[in-house]
Amino acid sequence: MSFKTLDDIGDLTGKTVLVREDLNVPMQDGVVSDDTRLRATVATLNELSDKGAKVLVLAHFGRPKGQPSEEFSLKKLAEPLSHVLGRPVSYIDWEGDKAAVAALAPGAIAVLENTRFFGGEEKNDPAVIERFASLGDIYVNDAFSAAHRAHASTEGLAHVLPAYAGRAMEAELKALQKALGEPERPVAAVVGGAKVSTKLDVLKHLVTKVDHLIIGGGMANTFLAARGVNVGKSLCEHDLTNTAEQILDNADKAGCTVHLPYDVVVSKEFAANPASLRTCNVHEVAEDEMILDVGPAAVEALGDALKTCRTLVWNGPMGAFETEPFDAATVALAKTAAALTKEGSLVSVAGGGDTVAALNHAGVAADFSYISTAGGAFLEWMEGKELPGVAALER
Repeated sequence: MSFKTLDDIGDLTGKTVLVREDLNVPMQDGVVSDDTRLRATVATLNELSDKGAKVLVLAHFGRPKGQPSEEFSLKKLAEPLSHVLGRPVSYIDWEGDKAAVAALAPGAIAVLENTRFFGGEEKNDPAVIERFASLGDIYVNDAFSAAHRAHASTEGLAHVLPAYAGRAMEAELKALQKALGEPERPVAAVVGGAKVSTKLDVLKHLVTKVDHLIIGGGMANTFLAARGVNVGKSLCEHDLTNTAEQILDNADKAGCTVHLPYDVVVSKEFAANPASLRTCNVHEVAEDEMILDVGPAAVEALGDALKTCRTLVWNGPMGAFETEPFDAATVALAKTAAALTKEGSLVSVAGGGDTVAALNHAGVAADFSYISTAGGAFLEWMEGKELPGVAALER
């Protein structure tokens, strides 16, 4: 994977840099409720500002569908971004933007209005690309989370301006390269979540790439059913058991060991600490019970498998971790992975919203080698798909 970074840019005196960032943050009552994505911009924006460039931030917010509106304006994010960066950030509307950009001092940072106020942004329209490009000399893509979209601001600009990866994008790409591009073997992947249908392409791709595939969450029930296990009233996609069987066959051919739970935590109701809670062998699940977590014996064996590995990719929880005690397997396995990472024997990369929440819940997110906050882009990368925003940087 070859791409230029900020180290390759050279003298920025008198230059204007268009930086694609992800400012699509959650807000409650007009206040940013999680500033993770804003904090991810700090290294790139402050470095470019320190080098004397005029820094113009390109980003989308919500789904305005090509229609300007107060609800989706990025004006409200200039102040929160300024707070995170520790320096002033101005806001520039698309009306009179050229004059406003010309008036900026070297080192100034400004947020341009929502890129999706242009209907052609999501169509990668050449006219919109040219419109954006007319404001700057250099393009920097720092938004991996939007790299799976071939939009004007995420892909098109890389073809008309000198293009570079920002610091967050650079860190992400290096981490992903270590995890699946050129990993140290053996490689393990943990794939959890509710449904097989949402991660079919991920599973099909991973069995050809990893040595150990650990399947948890509701999707494990579909694989157990494919193996002839009666999963009672557990969440299960019975119509996909043939597909699950095919994935298991492909794993066998590729020399990938698939780990399914052999003891499970079950209950007749999905509630916190229910009276009907019990742990049993997978072959002992009653008709009126549902599997809600992986059992302790299986988790211990999975931990032992991780100890033989050098690389781990994690996407999705092992059980219904939001409700106790069905968080036990996720927490225990996450703590094992974190401990192995801290001692230097494992490179661990995790991504996806539920995964980040689960690792934060386990209190170990800071101990993983890399945590990706990207959702769709991380999944498409796990599926082995080319990400347009990344491919454009490589060209």
